Amino acid sequence: MNLAQNLVDTADGSPDGIALRAGGAEIDYASFLTAARAVAGALRELGVAPGDRVGLVSSNVPAFPIGFYGALIAGAAVVPMNPMLTKREIGYYLEDSGASVVVALDEVAEAARGAAGAADVPVLELPAAGPAEGQLDGEPVGDPVERGDDDLAVILYTSGTTGQPKGAMLTHHNLDSNCRTTVEALIRTTPDDVIMGCLPLFHVFGLTCGLNASVVSGASLALIPRFDPAAVLRIIEEQRVTVFEGVPTMYGALLDTDAQADTSSLRTCISGGAAMPVELLHAFEKKFDATILEGYGLSETSPVASFNQPDEERKAGSIGRPVPGMELRVVDDEGHDVPVGEVGEIAIRGEGVMAGYFGREEATAESIPDGWFRSGDLATVDEDGYLFIVDRKKQLIIRGGYNVYPREVEEVLYQYPSIAEVAVVGLEHPRLGEEVGAAISVRSGAEIDVEEVKAFAKEQLAAYKYPRHVWVVDALPKGPTGKILHREVTPPDDLTVE
Repeated sequence: MNLAQNLVDTADGSPDGIALRAGGAEIDYASFLTAARAVAGALRELGVAPGDRVGLVSSNVPAFPIGFYGALIAGAAVVPMNPMLTKREIGYYLEDSGASVVVALDEVAEAARGAAGAADVPVLELPAAGPAEGQLDGEPVGDPVERGDDDLAVILYTSGTTGQPKGAMLTHHNLDSNCRTTVEALIRTTPDDVIMGCLPLFHVFGLTCGLNASVVSGASLALIPRFDPAAVLRIIEEQRVTVFEGVPTMYGALLDTDAQADTSSLRTCISGGAAMPVELLHAFEKKFDATILEGYGLSETSPVASFNQPDEERKAGSIGRPVPGMELRVVDDEGHDVPVGEVGEIAIRGEGVMAGYFGREEATAESIPDGWFRSGDLATVDEDGYLFIVDRKKQLIIRGGYNVYPREVEEVLYQYPSIAEVAVVGLEHPRLGEEVGAAISVRSGAEIDVEEVKAFAKEQLAAYKYPRHVWVVDALPKGPTGKILHREVTPPDDLTVE
């Protein structure tokens, strides 16, 4: 089926239900569908045929959901892009995906226009609230173009930790299955729920667990263009938000802000995108009287692969167990299961796993060598089948022949009262190969002594693990979802590692 059929079904069943909330305005499901059909007609007028790729450049405003579902109704595959990308970066996405049209939010369309002009493809600009009636050329499209389960629905580009970003190909079945799993196994939304839409919709977490999950369940999505903790708390209070979805840095920001709001409407909080420090989880739950369900997934898995689920035991620090339709194993370099408690790489198989990387057969074969997607994440599994992330395989620090997992060191440092955020990284060392370093940001109004921080860590970690070098930064580098980018953390110029 076409993923857009979910929007048609919900609009037919609850036409007056509020689908999108943004800036005080509300858009019901009937109006959402009407606008998406108009976009589909405009794309068809521009020559878009089933199977074509359509770029989408927008922040979290109604233009994104309307453009996204409009392209799907037309039978196209969507290439979502961060509106902060430059002309060069958008140009790469367009060239690599072979996109034939770009749909762009008008207020951020300058880079998209430049890239589209260089690629000789047209741009369809939309206002933040979506197109007004009669604004777009072309006859609105009625029923979504029929697509097969294995047909391409979305190309999501990975962050490109090595080389150029690669486009993960997600099918209609991948995304439909994963958003239904999100609703049925995790957040359990109904038309009475309001989901906080602060995760970027161009990222798979926000796209699946926010937008697509709200559409399939008839829930309402409260959009905010840019994450701001005070604004988020205000929206939770005003819109009576019941489901909050975020990455750990968002939870940390909400915990650290002085803003006050009535958050008693919150029913479920879910966290993904990066491992959540246990200390942060407990502090957030205590302050907001809400339970956080931590889970795990990637762009390549649509994304939800494992989670602490509502009716099962929740283990702090764990990413839970595989969700329905997904299988996870912890394997060695040869693909064999490692014993309980030992570190290995997470391998994933199931309904959410991508069809491959667009135009990259070799990279696809390398990442899925035997039907199991290799995640690059290191973990252990306990006797109950719960997984515990140890670290990214590429972030492993090898100090004098000993493996140091940054996640473990960060967990300890997060217990230091004045630390707001921390990133532990490997520093080149002439004798040991690598030394352990830590960049930290300080809580608002707090003071810190880095020598005391090092002494604190030394008391709790083996001699080869604690950070010999600690430095304070105003803020840690983050990706579009708020995930800390360890690869961009650099020590001060005057730091000498010896």
